[in-house]
Order: sequence, then structure tokens, then C-alpha cells
Amino acid sequence: MGQTVDLQQLRYFLGVAEQHHFTRAARELGVAQPSISRQIRVLEAELGTSLFHRMRGNVALTPAGEALLPWARRLIGDAATAADEVRELAGLRRGRLSVGATPSITVAILPAALSELRTTYPGIELKLREAGSRDLIGEVYEGTLDLALVILPVRHRSLCTVPLLREELVVAVTKDHPFARRDGLALTELRDVPLVMFREGYDLRETTLAACAAAGFDPHLAVEGAEMDGVLRMTAAGLGVAIVPSMVVTRAGPLHAVRLTRPRLARTIAFAYRKDRAPSRVTRELMDRLIALVSSRKWLDAMPAGLEVLVR
Repeated sequence: MGQTVDLQQLRYFLGVAEQHHFTRAARELGVAQPSISRQIRVLEAELGTSLFHRMRGNVALTPAGEALLPWARRLIGDAATAADEVRELAGLRRGRLSVGATPSITVAILPAALSELRTTYPGIELKLREAGSRDLIGEVYEGTLDLALVILPVRHRSLCTVPLLREELVVAVTKDHPFARRDGLALTELRDVPLVMFREGYDLRETTLAACAAAGFDPHLAVEGAEMDGVLRMTAAGLGVAIVPSMVVTRAGPLHAVRLTRPRLARTIAFAYRKDRAPSRVTRELMDRLIALVSSRKWLDAMPAGLEVLVR
């Protein structure tokens, strides 16, 4: 990349890449559309290649643009982190935090920690991304996210992971379901029981289907394709049972958690961030609040069995 490429050009490039449109990008960035077009042309001239396919009403990245995208995100993210650190050191208590989490974590533990953080630091701009672990890991690597809560293992040598919590997967049933009187279930007992299943791309869907296959059967799916909230609601409505993380079945809720005994299914939740970028002060603050939250007796007392805090 030549020396004349600057951060402003990369910001404009990212804006167009994300909006797929020059005018929408200009509106989002609060600048005139001709300014963006001109700076993109300058950037393309500097790099000696086109970054976008220009089409009527839309634009798409060329292979060169696809190659530049993760680098641009990383550079812009690094610059934002550096600026945030300087502001924090100056005592301004302002900054930005982009955090990602899987759906169950977003439902169960993240809202309280973010609320505490926002109360203490009201000037912080928070951005939340809810997605599967694979997508979140890629976005941490690209610099789009400062921190993510993901499911181990993470096979990415550029990322650092800190285990936070180990939890069992349980069978969620209505409180009047025959299984609700059981202390435990073997997975094979679900052979002919209708299951409410997550959409494709969910880690939990893949884990459940793989476990059933290993147990020698294909599950009977009553309904599939839902997100976490939809799975819980449809299970509560009696459409079937569901295999879910234990933390989403609270004792005060409409569902009852039955532990799986043969085999036990579990997963480990961890913080993930880039090794080459030390967590900012606000990132560390959020991590500390999450650790304190999951370690608190009050939170654990509200949860079903099968949770183990791994860091304190």
C-alpha cells in the first residue's frame, strides 16, 4: 500500500463496501457523495486497481476490494482503539466498544453487564453484534469487534481466548411435561420425541445433530429454523422439547431444565480478542463486570445446575 493512502480514504472505502452504494455511504458518513467518489478514485489510482464494480443502483467489491476489506477494517479499528485510549488517559471517559456474543449469552448475561458499564461510563458508545461463534471470530480478527464471547475451541492463532464459563446443554421442557419429573435423561430417550431445532448455522444445531448421530438416531424435528428466542417460545408453547444452554432456562421462567446424563453435553464460553491489540480500558471494564456477574451467588442461584465459573 502506497504512502499516500490515508485513513480517511479507507473510511470512505469501508463505507461504500458496507452500504453497497456511494450515495448511501455518503449519507451514513455525513459527507458529500462527490467527495467519496473522488477519494475512492484517488485510492484506486494509488493502488493501481479497481476496488468496486460500478453497476446501476449498486456497487460490489472486486477481488482487489475483497482483499483490502479486512486490512482496512483492522487499520480503522486500530486507529479507533488508539484514539479511545488517548481519550481515556485524558480523563474524558469517552470511547467506543464493539462487542459480539452468541444468542444465548446475549439473552442471559450480557445485558446486565452492559447496563452496569453504561451507568458508570455514560459517554461510551456501545455496539452489539449477535451471531454465531464462527462469524464473531472472523470479525474480531478483522478488527470489526473489540471483544467477543464465543464457544471454544477457537482455532485462530491470531486471537487470544480467556475461558469464562463452562455450561451443560440441557433438555428444555414445559413444566407439565412428563420429562419435567425426571432428574436426568439419556440422549437416546429423545429418539421419538419432537424437537424444536435452531436454524442452520447455529453451533447448537450442529452440536445436537452430531450428538444424535453418534447416539445412532436422526431426531424428529417438530419445527426448525428459529433463533434462540423463537426456540424457547415454541418450546414453552408445547411444540416440542429443545436442547439448549442451561443458562437460558432460569428457574423463574416458563421452562424446566432436565440434565442429560448419557452423554453429558457441555460447552465452554470464552472471551476472544486479538493478540496484537491489548484490550482497551473499556474492554477490560466489561470483562471484569462479566466475570463478577457470573461469579456472583445471586446470579448462580437463579440458574439451573450445570454451570461452572472458570475465571475469577
